[in-house]
Amino acid sequence: MQDASVVEWIREKYERLLPVMNERARRRWVATEALSLGWGGVTAVSNATGLTRKTIHFGIRELEAEAADPGLPLPLDRVRRAGAGRKPITRKQPKLVAALDALVEPGTRGDPQSPLRWTCKSTRRLAEALQCQGFQVSDRKVAALLKKSGYSLQSNRKTREGKSHPDRNAQFEYINEQALRFQRRRQPVVSVDAKKKELVGDFKNAGREWRRRGKPEEVRVHDFIDPDLGKAIPYGVYDVAHNEGWVSVGIDHDTARFATEALRRWWKKMGSKRYPNAKELLITADGGGSNSSRSRLWKAALQTLANRIGLTLRVCHFPPGTSKWNKIEHRMFSHITQNWRGKPLVSHKVIVQLIAHTTTTSGLKVRAALDRRLYPTGEKVSRTEFENIQLKRADFHGDWNYTIQPH
Repeated sequence: MQDASVVEWIREKYERLLPVMNERARRRWVATEALSLGWGGVTAVSNATGLTRKTIHFGIRELEAEAADPGLPLPLDRVRRAGAGRKPITRKQPKLVAALDALVEPGTRGDPQSPLRWTCKSTRRLAEALQCQGFQVSDRKVAALLKKSGYSLQSNRKTREGKSHPDRNAQFEYINEQALRFQRRRQPVVSVDAKKKELVGDFKNAGREWRRRGKPEEVRVHDFIDPDLGKAIPYGVYDVAHNEGWVSVGIDHDTARFATEALRRWWKKMGSKRYPNAKELLITADGGGSNSSRSRLWKAALQTLANRIGLTLRVCHFPPGTSKWNKIEHRMFSHITQNWRGKPLVSHKVIVQLIAHTTTTSGLKVRAALDRRLYPTGEKVSRTEFENIQLKRADFHGDWNYTIQPH
């Protein structure tokens, strides 16, 4: 039998037995094969199996030692002798884990002596910091130690809402009570808010979409506003009862006039058809921005809106620091963001189309339109104009809950 045939013969047997052999069985099998071949057997077995000559010789010595001393063989449930194998790095360097924890733990951020106080705690930087302390460790071993200690890569999570207002829960209960009352009377309830402003142009948009491998869509390197295309300001109106909404995409400023114009457009395009017998409209909004509870212009603009659509407007603002509880945020805006993820918003038309084609399995429907009007900032409301507003504040937190009737 030729050498090439011997190697191939051994390789076939090894590949068939490999799935059922552990480390100890592999050592014994290759050692037995090498001994049966005689001179040149170690080389032939090494070429056939890919195992090193050192491993094969170790197996041969193991067989010879067991033959000399029958009581030497390992128990069947062991692969190596007790104490054999590479020692854990934590045994050689017992203070390594404590030193790594001291670098990673958030409590060390305030420690001026921490070498990583002002840097990103990547495994490479952690390994370098540990090496400076005299430890011998690689970035791969640092990653393994972190995982074993219960660490994982995590991003920031928005959970802190700041100082809670003492009437926070009571306001939520009040809003819920008002919404249920309106819905029982088949009166419209909407949630309003402005979405994050977006740059218009071939800019990077967060998220990913399926494309041919190695052919990502190319966008600009720097996110400087394009003076010709400008920006987009989406302001949304979400119908809570019917899971549908309207978005006005502005091009100028997010002001109270722009917000109430979005409400007027929703009523004209969608609301009046959905609620032909409506007498009142409940508007839930956060407490800041263009629809701020402290804005006199917001109330003046609502008075103009009430006069135009002929409805009594009841407004309920969410307590400070709870804007993310507004239903439009997680029932409409989040799905719009998912729908255009990874797509450059190259024009206002593209933005309007992407918003209008947002759907969900629960039946969300969205309509959108571009609002090219200009809404200058700094508009003041005179005392006379403010006193002319048909404003009635609620008994409970009149600064957050009030009604505006049409003239």
